[in-house]
Amino acid sequence: MALKMNAAELTAFLLDEFPQVADEFDIRDLSAARLEVALRVGDKHLRPGGTVSGPSMFALADVAAYLHILSLIGPKALAVTTNCGIDFMRKPSAGADLLCKNEVVKLGRSLAVCQSLIYSTDQTQPVARANLTYAIPRDG
Repeated sequence: MALKMNAAELTAFLLDEFPQVADEFDIRDLSAARLEVALRVGDKHLRPGGTVSGPSMFALADVAAYLHILSLIGPKALAVTTNCGIDFMRKPSAGADLLCKNEVVKLGRSLAVCQSLIYSTDQTQPVARANLTYAIPRDG
């Protein structure tokens, strides 16, 4: 499947539609097969114990899936998460950014299913795994 939006267009879309979080994420790599998005970890992402919070990791997986789906279907702001399951497998480092590697495993007319692996950039093993389902709005 060909891309309908490139990394620059996705970044501009995020700035327009979700300016409240757009400055936290960087698209590192984009293809039809995979999207890599980094979360610039700051103090607001940390929880007691010197680790990144679960909600911050969820946000990264959710944004990565959303952007990857939009890269394939075009700018449909009303695509929404309908389900997410996340497994926290290791403690991410407080002093390192997170990198999410997302794959769209099914893209239908009304639903898209994604799987993501999240890495702390100073570790080789994933710190979390997420499965997300998105509802895609109908045209018209």
